Amino acid sequence: MQIFTDANFDFLNKRRIAYIGSSVVVLLGIIGLIFGLNYGIDFTGGTLVQIKFFQDVKIEKIREVLGEVDLEQAEIQLVGDGSEFLIRAPEVQGKDTGDIIKGQMDDAFGKEAYELRREEKVGPKIGSELRWTAIQAILFSLLFMIAYIWFRFDLRFGVAAVIALFHDVFVVLGLFWVTRLEITLPVIAAILTVVGYSINDSIVVFDRIRENLRLIRRAPLPEIINTSINQTLSRTVITSLTTFVVVFMVLIFGGDVLFGFAFALTIGVVTGTYSSIFVASPIVVEWANYQERKTHERLQAQRPSGKRQRRKKKIPASVS
Repeated sequence: MQIFTDANFDFLNKRRIAYIGSSVVVLLGIIGLIFGLNYGIDFTGGTLVQIKFFQDVKIEKIREVLGEVDLEQAEIQLVGDGSEFLIRAPEVQGKDTGDIIKGQMDDAFGKEAYELRREEKVGPKIGSELRWTAIQAILFSLLFMIAYIWFRFDLRFGVAAVIALFHDVFVVLGLFWVTRLEITLPVIAAILTVVGYSINDSIVVFDRIRENLRLIRRAPLPEIINTSINQTLSRTVITSLTTFVVVFMVLIFGGDVLFGFAFALTIGVVTGTYSSIFVASPIVVEWANYQERKTHERLQAQRPSGKRQRRKKKIPASVS
């Protein structure tokens, strides 16, 4: 199926504009890492309690009840059919936070007014270990990606692909920092999925570039790359669109529990498609341009020295 039968868009000519837009969003991700993302209980430690009430209860009322024991900063999420709540609260020194929450619910609503669905506790040490493990998982996946593409194509394609992957990861993190959504273990799983999805898009384009380097090798590299992007455009758009529709439906109808996971995937599908066209491929061109400039400068530097070493012709002495 072809959406763009005779596509001839000049993507590389717009790469400078794309660099500016990408830099802004990536900068948000870097700022988020520096000033602190909104890490969930999986990484910060604390207690999670999931309660289902048998009557209508407002979030404001629950927050008021928790405020009586200095837990007004606890995060309360409405899940399910509107009568079920997720309560995330930090640990209270020397006390069991879960018992405090349940005690407050008993006093305010009665033991028969609700059902305890889930209770989890994560210590701060385990939370920090999980955070480091998540960072390692992302970094190792990026390293294996560059090794694979280096082996299958060459180094410039591998570097370009990994820069595009870093771009996609930082875009997701930047938007999570702006929206203050929680970074949880499912979100990390979504980011790793985005990494795999993005590299797949880039490999499709790179494979066509490699093929065209043999078929139309006399054409300039930017022209070959632009042609390759246009030739794979229909496949890229169709694949991305079908994936986007699925994850967007999860985002809308999946509820609060899956919202962070679906949000990361939705953003990742869009930015993964974008980066394979406007980040990964243009970087291959920039790499080639850089190597060409260095070669030209080296030849220019060698030219004067060659003249100095040239032997002067001997002038025969005049005959008196």
